[in-house]
Amino acid sequence: MKKLPKTENFVRAEKIENSEKIEIVEKIVRLARKERLSYDDFIYVCQQVRKKLGLKKPRKEKRLPQILSETELKKFFQVISECGNLQHEIMLKLLFFTAVRVGELVKIKVSDIDFNQCKIFIEEGKGRRDRYILFPNNFRLVLQSHLRANPKNKYLFETTRFTCFTPRRVQQIVKEYREIAEISQKVHPHLFRHQMITYLTSHGLSDSQIQLISGHESKKSLEIYQHLSLKNVEQAYQEAVKSLGID
Repeated sequence: MKKLPKTENFVRAEKIENSEKIEIVEKIVRLARKERLSYDDFIYVCQQVRKKLGLKKPRKEKRLPQILSETELKKFFQVISECGNLQHEIMLKLLFFTAVRVGELVKIKVSDIDFNQCKIFIEEGKGRRDRYILFPNNFRLVLQSHLRANPKNKYLFETTRFTCFTPRRVQQIVKEYREIAEISQKVHPHLFRHQMITYLTSHGLSDSQIQLISGHESKKSLEIYQHLSLKNVEQAYQEAVKSLGID
C-alpha cells in the first residue's frame, strides 16, 4: 500500500475527527428533541457542546442591521391597533420599547414586573444572566389594565391555553402583521431590538447606558459599564421614548 504523505494523513485524520464530531452533535440534537427542551435550553446545550468539542462557528460577514423607516414603523403598529387584538398590540409594543429579546419576552412572569419603578426582572436571559429592563412610564397603565383583564395570568402574556407564547409563535404574529401592513422589508422580533437600540443611540445615550438596557456585553466599555446602575440610565431612557410617537 502506498504510504500517504504526512499532509494527506493529517487531512484524512481531520476529516474522521470532524465526522465523529458531527455524529455527536446529531445525537445531541436527537436527545434534545426527545427531552423537548425549550428554545433557550436547546441553544445553551448547543453552545456547551460546541465548547466541549472545540467547534467554531464560521465567521459571518458583519452587516448593519436593517431597520424600518419611521413611516413603516408607525404603519406596522397602526395595523396591529386596527386589527383589534389588544394582547398582540401590548406584547409587540413592549418588545419594541424594551429592546428585550423575544426568548426573554415570552418568559416574563407577572411577578417579575415592578410597576413602581417601571422595570421588569429578566431571569436567566442570554448567557444565563439575570438583569432588569426598563419600560416607559406611560406604558404602566397599559400593562396594569392588561393584567386586570387577565387576573389569572402567571405569565405576562398567555395563549388561549393559558401557557406562555413560544418565540416561534411571536415570529409568526410579527410576520402576519407585516403582511397585512404590506411592508416589503422582512420584519422579525429581533428587528425591534435593533430599532430601539438605534433610536436610543440617535438620542444621545452612551454605549455603556445602552449596554445596561439591552443586556449586551462589550470589553471596550466594561469598566464603565460595571460602575453604572439602572437608576443612572432611567431618566435618559424615559426622555428618549417620550418622543417616539407610538402610544
